[in-house]
Amino acid sequence: MPFRFDTLAVREKPDPATGAVVPPVHLSTTFAQGAPGEHAGFEYSRTGNPTRAQLEEKLASLEGGTHGLCFASGMAATSAVLSLLRPGDHVVASADLYGGTYRLFDQVLKPYGLEFTYTDTSDVTNITLGERTRLVWLETPTNPLLQLTDIARMGRRLREAGRDILLVVDNTFATPRLQRPLELGADIVVHSTTKYLGGHCDVVGGAVVTSDKEIYRALAFAQNAVGAVPSPFDCFLLLRGLKTLSLRMERHCANAARLARFLEAHPRVTRVYYPGLRSHAAHVLAGRQMADYGGMVSFELRGNVRSFLRELRVFTLAESLGGVESLVCHPATMTHAAIPEAARVERGFTERLLRLSVGIEDYADLEADVDRALHRRKEG
Repeated sequence: MPFRFDTLAVREKPDPATGAVVPPVHLSTTFAQGAPGEHAGFEYSRTGNPTRAQLEEKLASLEGGTHGLCFASGMAATSAVLSLLRPGDHVVASADLYGGTYRLFDQVLKPYGLEFTYTDTSDVTNITLGERTRLVWLETPTNPLLQLTDIARMGRRLREAGRDILLVVDNTFATPRLQRPLELGADIVVHSTTKYLGGHCDVVGGAVVTSDKEIYRALAFAQNAVGAVPSPFDCFLLLRGLKTLSLRMERHCANAARLARFLEAHPRVTRVYYPGLRSHAAHVLAGRQMADYGGMVSFELRGNVRSFLRELRVFTLAESLGGVESLVCHPATMTHAAIPEAARVERGFTERLLRLSVGIEDYADLEADVDRALHRRKEG
């Protein structure tokens, strides 16, 4: 009997050895073999671990895929996907994307012979596919401007090109609770599990999900060969976090939607980026492609940004996102500082841009915190 998302997120098979309802943490680095090369599915924890395998199976099921692989961080997961390419291959990527991804692409992989073109993927007709294009990398919603790309339309565009071009979607902001890219035509889904999937800012991790057996085999080889895998305890924390994903996302989305509307009406805010607003260019697409609009809100402030940040008491100035607590980030000097200033300006990552990860606190306290800081901050 197939289970719905919320049941899949919560349900675990009892441990066959003890009947434990909570999955055990298998800390062993090595596993006994009955004879050379004969084992019960596990031999060495870098190659495979029972706790990690349980998490990988869970993530694959939540994304509607058949194969999941977990990594020590979101960037390790991204690196594994890019290891599918060879020198001379060309990648088209969203221009508005996480600064760490840009740094990996431009400063680490580009010197090895990969070529990257950054473009506004919110308009699929903007995409230029060259003879050596092998992969399209999307964030949707993007980080930090929350632009959207029509995943299904992009998938059709790549199939019509008649060549094997992989469509990869970083689904960190939406989570599988709000968006399932594989069902829309993506080949690979990537997550920083550090964010909403873990949900408590206490574990760093990454994941890749696919339904393509050959892609899975190649990624599994890279996972084992490079060894950037999460610890069993990290996997346990992520399994625990997934159980409350739906409940948390419901509150994240509700709080973010209300705060976005509040900010849009505030005279000291010049622009708000949130797909749930009718003013958002991709509002209709968001309603079609996502189950809800997410917990991230970005906005441009009229006035002194640093003064505003100093006045906040509920929102904490910090990197990362997706935890139960509300965070505020200044992308230009924090998450996207790796992008050269000229490129940041071109992409719209201005000095007055702030990104909110709206938590699950009482909404009245969140609004009061932002409103007080907006009124108390100095002009500048």
